Amino acid sequence: MQAVSRPATRVRGVLFDRDETIAYTDTGVYREVAVWAAREYGLDPRVVGQALQAQWAAQEDPAQVGGWWGLRSEADEAAYWERYAQELAARLDLPAERLGLLLQEWPYERYMKAYPAARGVLEALRARGVKVGVLSNTLPSIGVTLDAIGLGDVVDVAIASCSLGVHKPERDAYLRSADLMELPVQEILFVDDKPENVTAAREAGMRAALIDLRHGTPGALHDLRDVLELV
Repeated sequence: MQAVSRPATRVRGVLFDRDETIAYTDTGVYREVAVWAAREYGLDPRVVGQALQAQWAAQEDPAQVGGWWGLRSEADEAAYWERYAQELAARLDLPAERLGLLLQEWPYERYMKAYPAARGVLEALRARGVKVGVLSNTLPSIGVTLDAIGLGDVVDVAIASCSLGVHKPERDAYLRSADLMELPVQEILFVDDKPENVTAAREAGMRAALIDLRHGTPGALHDLRDVLELV
């Protein structure tokens, strides 16, 4: 598919996906957590690592009953993480109250890092007077994660699909995001690593670019800085 569509209207806002677009999960953190938990709880770090991977894999269908797609508030999210801790504790044969320390020391956002070019690109866009938004299929606490990776102060509008109640690639996710950015859809450039989300954004009226920072998709953008050439 083409990396970008090019309507004639001026781009006044760029709406980024978060994961694999401006940020990524640092898998090395899983090893750090396993070593920490082994020291804290006297467990084999390999057992801890396997339990962490198995527990997260169990969340792969977010639309399942009890999955995170149904979360609508940070209070809902807090209850979700409490259940998560209980399930992980069972995998490790530990009392749930002891595992609370692990989630305090290693919260979700500690696993995430910003891509090296991300901050410079967002700053450059805002310096041009372009509004910066982030729309991610994620938990309500998106602002916490953006702050943790050092990008919160260069994002004008942070939107979690859970808080919206609709998820990409549903059309309303894009239309409601445009409302929150206070811009017409045709004046927004949407950037995402998933082709289905890019297609849906175009169908909703946005300009849209496919990005693949792992360089595996022909025709996609392969450098976050290339976004600046589209604005």
